[in-house]
Amino acid sequence: MNTRIVRASIALMSLFITPTLMAEEAPAITLGNGEKNWIIVDDVKRNESVLTFSEVHIDGNGWLVIHPFEDGKPNGDKYVASSYLTDGKNSNVDIEVYKGLSSGEMFIVMLHRDVNENKVLDFVFINDTAVMDTAVFEGNKMIAHAIPAP
Repeated sequence: MNTRIVRASIALMSLFITPTLMAEEAPAITLGNGEKNWIIVDDVKRNESVLTFSEVHIDGNGWLVIHPFEDGKPNGDKYVASSYLTDGKNSNVDIEVYKGLSSGEMFIVMLHRDVNENKVLDFVFINDTAVMDTAVFEGNKMIAHAIPAP
């Protein structure tokens, strides 16, 4: 087929295809609990800089991690607390916030998988957005909550 005809056909088709049809949009990521992984946040208790979560369930070994808010936004590039979790239900999980904590201060609490099973939180970036011990997802839902400190 003549290359001019092919180019003209492609140009004509592009007039009728919207950009959203041409490029696949990534599904939106939501925060919350899943069916196999969850963090109960309704009854978080605080004793100075230690928070206690009544129940955390993780499918596989991993970490409960707290990310700070800075300038009104969550900062996932750093964490201020972590606590190791074993596969399944973990009750009364204590997690100490290294930088201290003020009542009402917002933070993100989330699950990370211990990918290499070494019981060390490997918070080392492997690309622009992901760390070695990856965030736990169920579909497009990241197992995480933005909550204020009690």
